[in-house]
Amino acid sequence: MNEELKFETYLFIGSKKLVICVIEKKTFKILFKEEKLLDDHNEDSNLKKLDNFLAKNIFKIEKILKNFVKDINIILDDKEFFPIEISIKKDHNGNSISQENLINPLNVLKNLCQFSFKGKKIIHMLIENYQIDGKDYSFLPENLKCNNFSLDIKFICLSKNLIEHYESILKRYHILVNQILNAKYIEQFQDQQNPNIYTTASRIISGLNNNEISLVNKTLKSKGFFEKFFDFFS
Repeated sequence: MNEELKFETYLFIGSKKLVICVIEKKTFKILFKEEKLLDDHNEDSNLKKLDNFLAKNIFKIEKILKNFVKDINIILDDKEFFPIEISIKKDHNGNSISQENLINPLNVLKNLCQFSFKGKKIIHMLIENYQIDGKDYSFLPENLKCNNFSLDIKFICLSKNLIEHYESILKRYHILVNQILNAKYIEQFQDQQNPNIYTTASRIISGLNNNEISLVNKTLKSKGFFEKFFDFFS
């Protein structure tokens, strides 16, 4: 395994603090963590503080890891997240329902969201509810025949302009934004097995929530079932 694949770097950005954290992927051990408190709510000032924070810590991380930080996952605690809820219903003519049957309606909803909200980018795509022949399920039942089904989908979106701000700052350090995650969404999954937001985020990215649809870069080689159908970046 390449060294850069053994660890993940997370950048927490909130109104009150900045945190950069590196975890080992296999054990979820924290290898490095540094925090800076923010004392005001001035966006321009905090973007400058973010730049200085990265300048201070990226070299430290690379020295510890003996490797370059090539990408970062951003955990964002921000009121700018924009939830969109949409439903779709499909006839199924008494056939067994499977994951393959969800591909088309999920793509329809994703494309509708992207078309209708061009200034936003989808951060999380979640199946909130399966309704099969009028009965609600929190998961997709196996080998269940039905006449019709509907999906309740929640999109968590973010302004493309805000994303570009963070991308431009990280580019100065030759770092790409791998993924942006909603802090409030991640916190729902924290428990004894996932005690902090960084290890929880890593597990979210790895598929902790079976009802989240992964939106992945087309250049990635290894993909799960849904990921094969939901390439997001062109």
